[in-house]
Amino acid sequence: MIVKMKFLSITGPKSDIDRVAEKYLSKYEIQLENTLSELKTVNELRPYVELNPYKSLLTKANEYLGLIQKKEAIEPAKVSLEEAVKVIHSLDLTVNDLKEKRQKLEDKKAKYLELLHKIEPFIGLNYDLEKILSFQFIKYRFGKISKEYFAKLERYVYSNFDTIFYKCYSDESYVWGIYFLPASQKEKIDAIYTSMHFERLYIPDGYHGTPQQAYDKLELDINEVKQEISSINEEISKEIDSSKEIIYAASEKLKKLSRNFDIRKLAACTKNENPVFYIICGWMTEKDAISFEKDISDDENVFCIIEDDHNNIFSSPPTKLDNPKIFKPFEMFLRMYGLPAYNEFDPTIFLAITYTIIFGCMFGDAGQGLVLFIAGALLYKYKKLDIAAIVSMAGIFSTIFGFLYGSLFGFEDIIPALWLHPMKTYITLPVMGTLNTVLVLAVAFGMGLILVSMLINIYNGIKQKNLEKIFFDTNGVAGLIFYGSIVLSAILIMTGNTLPGGIILFVMFGIPLLLIAFKEPLTALIEKKAEAMPKEVGMFLVQTLFELFEVVLSYMTNTISFVRIGAFALSHAGMMEVVMTLSGAENGGSPNWLIFIIGNLVVLGMEGLIVGIHVLRLEYYEMFSRFFSGSGREFVPYTKQKQ
Repeated sequence: MIVKMKFLSITGPKSDIDRVAEKYLSKYEIQLENTLSELKTVNELRPYVELNPYKSLLTKANEYLGLIQKKEAIEPAKVSLEEAVKVIHSLDLTVNDLKEKRQKLEDKKAKYLELLHKIEPFIGLNYDLEKILSFQFIKYRFGKISKEYFAKLERYVYSNFDTIFYKCYSDESYVWGIYFLPASQKEKIDAIYTSMHFERLYIPDGYHGTPQQAYDKLELDINEVKQEISSINEEISKEIDSSKEIIYAASEKLKKLSRNFDIRKLAACTKNENPVFYIICGWMTEKDAISFEKDISDDENVFCIIEDDHNNIFSSPPTKLDNPKIFKPFEMFLRMYGLPAYNEFDPTIFLAITYTIIFGCMFGDAGQGLVLFIAGALLYKYKKLDIAAIVSMAGIFSTIFGFLYGSLFGFEDIIPALWLHPMKTYITLPVMGTLNTVLVLAVAFGMGLILVSMLINIYNGIKQKNLEKIFFDTNGVAGLIFYGSIVLSAILIMTGNTLPGGIILFVMFGIPLLLIAFKEPLTALIEKKAEAMPKEVGMFLVQTLFELFEVVLSYMTNTISFVRIGAFALSHAGMMEVVMTLSGAENGGSPNWLIFIIGNLVVLGMEGLIVGIHVLRLEYYEMFSRFFSGSGREFVPYTKQKQ
């Protein structure tokens, strides 16, 4: 069900807002609305603008909290604001010093890594780098060249005695190496190498020994720096872990203070200079609103107005669902479609009951149903998954229908059928002939659900004071009479009775269709609007004719859609017959238990999933579409909003 909401306007001296937030608002669930938007007709208001002084402290507290290794072992403690600030500042002094040391080491490591990456391709050069870098009359150039140009470079070097190229390393794309040349011809030879796409790489000073020796030394240096960084990280973690309880408490305290302070974002202030008052607007449950009003009754600095008429409020009331615990998991399916609007019927219980019954009809097997029940219950107990609870409850009805069908893991001769065997029971009806009983009952059950859905839509129309929805909608009174007449006529024909006379049939079918066809003009007429009929009457009549055809067709197709309930019941029985045949147990023989178990698991998993999806489709398209808009917005108290 949907919890009744009240709209509150709370006001008091501007300087008192923090006390009110801490003492009163933090105790109750209130969804705050933008006060300036709610009171936009009032000119004497301005935004309540103040910088949140707790944001930076909270950010630091959360940063330290994120470094704690075992948060689950923290026992919460209570601290004052002064203690929380002191804790954060004290940690800053200690940790920041360590962070500075760590940053210097990180910079050092980055420098070593840069040197390592530069020298790595030249490890194949077995010559002292210091000597190469100190050459005066012979110049050197480290670099790389694309493999597609390397053959050309080799030919040039082979035919030219003024340069030598030493290949150090190659991969799929490039060849790395060093070339030497006389200082007197460097401009000419450099230009030739450049023309062959040689990319020069500059090797800085600071290397000792051969490239391999320099590389090994750098790796050692990097590992040493990494160990120092790791040591500092451990020291920081140790420092933080030793104060984890107080850090956690400080974080919680600052989070609460920051959240309370942020109330100002949605509040407003009066424009007069002295005294200045704040105004806060929001939604509370009726129960909380009464308690809040009683709580502040003796407080002279807090004044509250509770608005009962929602028509005077610009924002729509939020939706808070309050269903019995057994039905709460089905709210997951409801939210997938949308939350009910505040003035709408909450279909959670209706969904839970119809979903489980239909699932049981379509997947009736006492053994497999019991497996679903146990598996779902265990999964819900340990993982708290809503879908697991739904599976468990669906399993209960699957088990019940298994006993009604006399089916236990596909065996139909172990337990007697308390009702019927889906594959073996037929009924002979006038006009229709001999049909499977389950299919006929599925359509009849679907007709009943459609009628109930229409009644819910009429109830919604009454709640919303929507005359068109109540009387003239395809799912209103007119639609209910028309579809009810179809159901009644079907019952009369199937039971061998005659239909009423022509005049009564016109009242049963003709008048409801006319009301549906002219719903807009009739509604406008009742509500005394200026223009009842549209200006283009011809176009209106043509459009109405097509809409009526669609309405009648949709009634038929929606009804036939429920055949799938019986079809899946037959499908399940048929699939289990296949499993019994494959396992050799169709004639009462000893089954191959491996095939029997695997077959049951396949049917349980595959058909169970398919049936679950099809039941949800029936709920959404054949029932919800008749009465449920799903346009509600969730009730989110400011204490539960993300910071």
